[in-house]
Amino acid sequence: MPVTAVAGAAARGGFGRRDGGTVNAAGENQNLLAEQRRALILGEVRERGGVRVNELTRRLSVSDMTIRRDLDVLARRGALEKVHGGAVRVADASTHEPGFEAKSALEQPAKDQIARAAAELAVPGSAIALSGGTTTYALARLLTEVPDLTVVTNSVRVADVFHAARRRPSGAARPGAREGAATVVLTGGVRTPSDSLVGPVADAAIRTLHFDLLFLGVHGISAEAGLSTPNLAEAETNRRLVGSARRVVVVADHTKWGKVGLSSFASLAQVHTFVTDGRLPQRARERVREHIRELVVAEDAEDAEAPGARDA
Repeated sequence: MPVTAVAGAAARGGFGRRDGGTVNAAGENQNLLAEQRRALILGEVRERGGVRVNELTRRLSVSDMTIRRDLDVLARRGALEKVHGGAVRVADASTHEPGFEAKSALEQPAKDQIARAAAELAVPGSAIALSGGTTTYALARLLTEVPDLTVVTNSVRVADVFHAARRRPSGAARPGAREGAATVVLTGGVRTPSDSLVGPVADAAIRTLHFDLLFLGVHGISAEAGLSTPNLAEAETNRRLVGSARRVVVVADHTKWGKVGLSSFASLAQVHTFVTDGRLPQRARERVREHIRELVVAEDAEDAEAPGARDA
């Protein structure tokens, strides 16, 4: 099974202060940008279930006030829950569905890497489908550069991206659609917290269509449960999307592996390609290779310079 390493732009950071780090007058480590620091905090919360403020100030070499501000920001995004003296992981119930804004703030560098790798799979002039989700939204912004696509989507956000790109710049010689702009088919349906359209209207529209390639975002993916979502109606709509596609490409960052939603809608055997980021654990990669035909790992640029692995 092919395994491809694809170059990205994000750089990895470690948890804690690096040697030679600069420290400001308050004794704070200035090497870490705010979003990098928050990503590290969130990683600790996910791995350990919770963190304490005094521990984070010591390990990240920043002030108590800085950590509390970071926790406030992450709590507002729905990424963690603040408690006295620290923060804990949000209850990961199988029926909990975060909103689009909350999800868009999580793992953004990884989503951008995945989007760049997945965009290379789109062929000019083909019919493609994109499900709802923040990773498919990042991908849509890149696919606007692929000419003459026909795009089927049940995502309001994705449709907006293509509609905005379709318009010619003001002052153009000819009014109307930009040459080579995608033709967009929005399914209709009932809107979910993640701005996807689901239900009988969406399902009926998809049932009559056939597309070459489906880019599918998921709530969870595992060897046992396959692809899953906490929304029953979305599960049925995704099931229709999978059934209408000649090739299914799942785009999901490493945090989705092992997560199981209320309803499964496809097995891993129905997936042709899984595009993820370089932080997917090695054991998970081995499980993926057992079930999915192709694994594409979107790596950091510096990692991609090393000889890539491709399994036959």
